[in-house]
Amino acid sequence: MLWDNFVSEAKNSTFLCYRDFMDYHQDRFKDHSLLLYKKEKLVAVFPANEAENVLHSHQGLTYGGLLFNKDLKLRDVSECFKILLEHAKENNFQKVHLKLLPTMYSPLPTNELQYLLFILEAKLTRRDALSVVNMQHRPKISRDRIAGNKRAKKHGLVIKEVDTFEAFWNEILIPNLAQKHAAKPVHSLVEIQQLKANFPKQIRQFNVYKEDTIVAGTTIFDTKYVAHSQYISGNEDKNDLGSLDFLHLFLLNEVFADKMYFDFGISNENQGKNINTGLNYWKEGFGARTITQDFYEIDVKQSHKLDTIFI
Repeated sequence: MLWDNFVSEAKNSTFLCYRDFMDYHQDRFKDHSLLLYKKEKLVAVFPANEAENVLHSHQGLTYGGLLFNKDLKLRDVSECFKILLEHAKENNFQKVHLKLLPTMYSPLPTNELQYLLFILEAKLTRRDALSVVNMQHRPKISRDRIAGNKRAKKHGLVIKEVDTFEAFWNEILIPNLAQKHAAKPVHSLVEIQQLKANFPKQIRQFNVYKEDTIVAGTTIFDTKYVAHSQYISGNEDKNDLGSLDFLHLFLLNEVFADKMYFDFGISNENQGKNINTGLNYWKEGFGARTITQDFYEIDVKQSHKLDTIFI
């Protein structure tokens, strides 16, 4: 497929931008994804959906933006982005909302869009703080995390990678989110099972058991350079058992030691303006430090400003 083939080679993309991932919730969004060509060659794509008068960097994805191949230079990216904005204007969109890929997901420099957003005087609408471990330069693990790991071993906990999600979703994740946040997982059980079927090597489930009873788990999105904990949850005894400390030290030291980064995700609340202190403290105990993800709003009438960059 043309789209997927391009995404697989793009310098600022992951499997989340494949159509088989984007389309699992196609009933919730009106797709308006774009393919951009230069001399009949596909050079960029924009995973997107439309809502009222706004063209959104796809709202069903954690990140996105304009995806381009590694051969595209700054001037080319500028031209592509202007075409995108002109298309939005011609189709009666007033704004483009952009969510950028965090920098650690690419080994190559990828800040072309950040520079163009400065030129366009785009509005920064949100900035999330991700807790990320640089796997090649790891700070020391905190005493609390080490102590939790020891408690888990004392209790005889066991970690297993499994291909099914029922136990974690139904016995741990859904009850926890309902009790603590009156919320549900972003992905239903059926949806995560469908995504696992589409991406068996990239979506992985690790559970922790005490005497064959599940007590904790995490769902990993495994990309080329980054392992990301999409869901992390344990039962009410997780602190006494040290189950999540045990699990994540195992993942860091054994399963994903060769990755460039391990991404624990955000601890933000209130659209990025607050941070859950306890959750952030726990993640930083593994040596995680902050990388940000930015969200922007662009007035399409400002597209002409891209004409003035190169002199």
